[in-house]
Amino acid sequence: MRSADAAAVLAAPTVVVAALAYLLALFGVAAWADRRAAAGRSVIGNAWVYALSLAVYCTAWTYFGSVGRAASGGIWFLPIYLGPTLGMVLAWLVVRKLVRIARVQRITSIADFIGSRYGKSLTLAGAVTLITVVGIVPYIALQLKAIAQGYALLTTPPGVAMAPAAPWWRDSTLAIAVAMALFTMVFGTRQPRTVPHEDHEERQSERHERHEGLVAAIAAESVVKLLAFVAVGGYVVWGLFDGPAALFAQAQARPELARLLTLAGGNPAGRFAWDQWLALMALAMLSVLCLPRQFQVMVLENVDERHLQRASWAFPAYLLLINLFVLPIALGGLLLGGSVAAADGFVIALPLAAGQPGLALVAFIGGLSAATGMVIVEAIAVATMVCNDLVMPLLLRAGWLAQAGRGDLTGLLLGIRRAAIAGVLLLGYLYYRLAGEAYALVSIGLISFAAVAQFAPALLAGLYWKGGTRNGALAGLLGGFGLWAYTLMAPSLAKSGWLPADWLAQGLFGWPLLRPEALMGLAGMDPLTHALVWSLGVNLALFAGVSLWRGPTPREATQALLFVDALRTGVSAVATPPAFWRGRAQVADLRALARRFMGEARAARLFDDHARAQGLASADAIVPDARLVQYVETELGGVIGAASARVMVASVVDEEPLAMDDVLRMLDEASQLRSHAQALEQQQQALRRATDELRAANERLEELDRLKDDFMSSVTHELRTPLTSIRALSELMRDDPEMDADQRQEFLAIVVAETERLSRLVNQVLDMAKIESGHAEWRSEAVDLRALLQRAADTTAEMFHARGATLQLVLPPADAALPALQADEDRLMQVLMNLLSNAAKFVPARAGHVRLALSADAGGFTVRVQDNGPGVPAAQQALIFEKFRQGGDARHRPAGTGLGLPISRQIVEHFGGRMWLEPDAAQGACFAFTLPYRHETAATAPAAADRPIEQDPPGDKPWPRAS
Repeated sequence: MRSADAAAVLAAPTVVVAALAYLLALFGVAAWADRRAAAGRSVIGNAWVYALSLAVYCTAWTYFGSVGRAASGGIWFLPIYLGPTLGMVLAWLVVRKLVRIARVQRITSIADFIGSRYGKSLTLAGAVTLITVVGIVPYIALQLKAIAQGYALLTTPPGVAMAPAAPWWRDSTLAIAVAMALFTMVFGTRQPRTVPHEDHEERQSERHERHEGLVAAIAAESVVKLLAFVAVGGYVVWGLFDGPAALFAQAQARPELARLLTLAGGNPAGRFAWDQWLALMALAMLSVLCLPRQFQVMVLENVDERHLQRASWAFPAYLLLINLFVLPIALGGLLLGGSVAAADGFVIALPLAAGQPGLALVAFIGGLSAATGMVIVEAIAVATMVCNDLVMPLLLRAGWLAQAGRGDLTGLLLGIRRAAIAGVLLLGYLYYRLAGEAYALVSIGLISFAAVAQFAPALLAGLYWKGGTRNGALAGLLGGFGLWAYTLMAPSLAKSGWLPADWLAQGLFGWPLLRPEALMGLAGMDPLTHALVWSLGVNLALFAGVSLWRGPTPREATQALLFVDALRTGVSAVATPPAFWRGRAQVADLRALARRFMGEARAARLFDDHARAQGLASADAIVPDARLVQYVETELGGVIGAASARVMVASVVDEEPLAMDDVLRMLDEASQLRSHAQALEQQQQALRRATDELRAANERLEELDRLKDDFMSSVTHELRTPLTSIRALSELMRDDPEMDADQRQEFLAIVVAETERLSRLVNQVLDMAKIESGHAEWRSEAVDLRALLQRAADTTAEMFHARGATLQLVLPPADAALPALQADEDRLMQVLMNLLSNAAKFVPARAGHVRLALSADAGGFTVRVQDNGPGVPAAQQALIFEKFRQGGDARHRPAGTGLGLPISRQIVEHFGGRMWLEPDAAQGACFAFTLPYRHETAATAPAAADRPIEQDPPGDKPWPRAS
């Protein structure tokens, strides 16, 4: 596919320098993040950093292998990414529980998690570690192979065959593996930081080991590989072709490429292999939880459970973006003459063929980034498992640690982990040199995925089933792993030439039923689906069968309770689990044990925190009880693993074994405590509601008291104003006997007017008091409301005429039969007079217009009084029915007491109606009230201050405005 006349090749030193520069940039990002963490400004506390770190799932397999798979199978690269996408839907249920348990139990790896769940079993944790090492080595080889292929493509001139692999001492791939190992040792195997916190629970969570710099570097490399891949994809689609439409049109025109755009893809039978599709999706969904690197970043490096909310959609969005151009690149490479066998290199080969070596180098850096992130995180996770669950248990069994004295062993732990990192990477390089050339990148990755998927039954069942046992989990793991090795791993070695190949067709010992790719005659499946069905099926059957055959031991039962019920209580409750331990211990022995594995400073802080949590003055006052033993064991598990921590704590304390009866009793007590806690929580919620109600009642009483004071203040003010005028004018007339007769008559007229005003005010206050106290006199008689409105209009006609305003009366037709209203005619007349007199006061002189309308429906009568005055300001509409409140501008407001509307509203409500101010009046103000034909007479009408201010009642349609 590479053009002979396009001298698109890069010098080897250029590629090496670019790769080293990128690795140095990762060093810089990691160092910067570690400095910020030391200063108390964590980078990984950001939800976006957490979501991007999950993209470590996208390795060189995604970057190169997905294109190769798309070139041979079309859209069949998608299940590997649809699985995690669907799996993240359950993130808040499953992953949150994993995160909670890992934080509380100080889990250090997936092996530690499974071993701790089933009684803190060293054997089970060691088995998980061995399976991980065997299963993950091919995956590391995949990354190294991808880097080697990319380097060869960049540095091999056009038309020149790829050079055979150089001797190992001259192999650049080995140099890159060594550089990755050095990076991982520097930023992945240091003492965990513990940032001081005043809050005890925060300090507990922060003591869990974090790799700040590493996570920041992984988030950065996720951005780099995404941008690089999108850049290549965009260039292929719009640079080499005229957009996606033209690219897919050319592919459709070629039958061998058109089939790649169908669901059948590369299936020779020409059908959609739904079983293989579902198997791949299920495998990917399980792997996103069980891959050591995914467990590391998704569970162990999580600092806030709430980050899962963003990651649950951001991570699938990332998978969508990075796979957007996979199929276009694959089709573009095939259209330009590339072969399916070389499709793994299309991401680099296409820019080279187009004379774009710079873009090809960017693509190589993106692939290097994808491989680097996976190798670094995987190496850290596997090294931690090897140290805590293989080497440490061996040293414990050999008695070496007991013979090593009571010195500080933190350096030994770091040395073991660093040696494990180097060993894992060298094993990966060895597999790449021996067997990596026989398989495509995707095939190597699927072999590793199928291996780690064997952890799923023990991991997931352990979260929700208390009946799972150590022996069941161990039997399932060994059975599933054995079948994985026989049906998938061994055939890969045979096809690579490292095992005889004839047994693949004939079966072991020549027995056809033992053919590894058609075991027991189960044929018709692809090798991966066949291996998954057998390995996971046997794994589940053995796990469930053995667990049901013999129930859990006391220790397994206690651990099951802590894991299965992890989310039933809050974090603080789970952080101090019941201490299922009996025996005797010495504080000095436990302190010395902590110093050996955690260092002097961390051990001292550990005991200080425990003393503070117990309310003690200092660590010297700690009593060596069961809670202290469990606390030290849990914290020590965060350094050397839960299983090893249990063995080490048991070596310095005198523990009494628990019988099953004791465990059952403790579980019963725990259940009772949980029931009491739930009952107490319900009582607290009821008390909280009662407190809220009392607070609201108290606030209401305070409001009523304030309204009473306001009422008294307003009444005295309204009384004082006319009294002041009467007294002042009377004194003037008394002191001036010779006052002009006309002026005296004017003063007397004012005195009479103020006296009438005073009388009205007193009458209204008395009327209001009688209504609110229930002592008002009410009559119930048949009222012709249509005639009452006519009489009110006639009574106020002169008032409107003097104002120069018009009153329009809108009544139902005279021949319309209206039912009689049972009410007090005088009281209703008082309401109408109040509304009409208010309207007359506020309409403009000589241009005022008031409309009084009556309508009837099935529920009763509705009366509306609409004026064309200034209306009621929006800010005052909610207050207009309060006592002594008047609408409008205070400087131009007509004289009034502010009691007319409150009295009118209470009269209407006494007869079962409602009064409101329509908020959407086109001009002026529109007051309306409804009256039912019949009503239950209330003994006491509620005070206006005791009701929320209401406006247009629900269901009432706007009244049509007068033109």
